[in-house]
Amino acid sequence: MRRETGLAIALCLLCVLSGCATGGAGGAGTTAIGGNASEATTAGAGDTGSGPSEAESAAAFAGTLNATVVDVADGDTVDVRLANGTEETIRLVGVDTPEVWVTNTPGEFRGLANTSATRDCLRGWGHEASDYTTSRLAGANVTLAFDPNTDRRGYYGRLLAYVYVNGTNHNAALIDRGLARVYDDSDFSREPAFRRAETAAYENRTGLWTCAATATGGASGANAGATGGETGHDANTATSRTDGPITVDVHADAAGPDTENLNDEYVVLRNAGDATLDLGGTRVSDAADHAYTVPDGVTLAPDASLRLHTGAGTDGRGDYYWNAGCPVWNNGGDTVTVRAANGTVLATRTYE
Repeated sequence: MRRETGLAIALCLLCVLSGCATGGAGGAGTTAIGGNASEATTAGAGDTGSGPSEAESAAAFAGTLNATVVDVADGDTVDVRLANGTEETIRLVGVDTPEVWVTNTPGEFRGLANTSATRDCLRGWGHEASDYTTSRLAGANVTLAFDPNTDRRGYYGRLLAYVYVNGTNHNAALIDRGLARVYDDSDFSREPAFRRAETAAYENRTGLWTCAATATGGASGANAGATGGETGHDANTATSRTDGPITVDVHADAAGPDTENLNDEYVVLRNAGDATLDLGGTRVSDAADHAYTVPDGVTLAPDASLRLHTGAGTDGRGDYYWNAGCPVWNNGGDTVTVRAANGTVLATRTYE
């Protein structure tokens, strides 16, 4: 059987199984996956809101398909099974999450310096994006919506679509949470709204945009911002940008061999605000997404500090212990991200 004939039969069967007639319940018809982009229209093309809304209905797009997610490749690529049993790879329209499997190119992301620390930072957020997509989409029943301005398929034969889960737009959620940039090489109707959301995430240093710390000011260099009382081996002690309630001091280079002195590798979190902070559940992570979670019940009074040592010990009197078996903070450069239990970025520090 010729491939074209087989595809046509499969598509016809898909239409029968999924109720292909337009104008059915919900007001959104189903467009064949091989159709031309110009055949569909969208009510969202002229959106003038502040950004992409996660709650935006898939019914805004004329072409939709129902599917089940069977695998997540990374933050912006998933495999689905359609109603007729056919499996397709979906590339999310309009978004680009940081790479996990290959080296990232910081120049593709606004305001990011082309350094090894930035590349490591982006890789960490690539893992964050993959984890987020997995948590929301793996095994989920989703709706695929097709943009009128894009082709149905991309470079590698993947379907290009918005993915809706439980009525929310996952593409938009990635942008809103700073887990993706707007994909520059795509013409899609929601681009203005996605751009506005990206700008808001960038200005708030949300998600991957914490990697822009070294490009937007703040201390850097060997002894920039070193805190008082540290002498001798403080080449990697630096002070964070003060753009939130917490500042971060990093002491990455322990005295002697790092592996033999893990508790002399540490970060210090200081409450720079006027109110006591509840740090229970706060997550401290490096660019490679090694993470420590602050125990429940830990609070930090104004101007008080918490010192997190890499090695083992007994928590108390402002000292806490990661209990890691090897060094966490790279002497040559890394990024510290402090994120509240609800996901809000409280502080970030990139040093080289």
